[in-house]
Amino acid sequence: MIKTVVRDSIQTMQRVKVGVIGLATVLLLIGLAATIFGIVSRERPGTAIGAPKADVAANLTMSNGAAPATTPTSEPLAELGVAPAASSTPAKP
Repeated sequence: MIKTVVRDSIQTMQRVKVGVIGLATVLLLIGLAATIFGIVSRERPGTAIGAPKADVAANLTMSNGAAPATTPTSEPLAELGVAPAASSTPAKP
């Protein structure tokens, strides 16, 4: 009877040790992952060669000196240069 009690207490202590070591390992891995993600998020994002630069595109202005149209037109796509403008004069035969 005494041998079974001693054996049970040894197994219980071993299980507790394994559980504590496993818990400590998981907490260590979570802390390591949080540290790595924290360092990565603080870095400035790199840009690929030839990729558009957002700060340059945001500072572009009209360089040809053309003044914007004073009269609004009914063709917003033609103003943007996406579609050709419709002719206001009839075509000659």
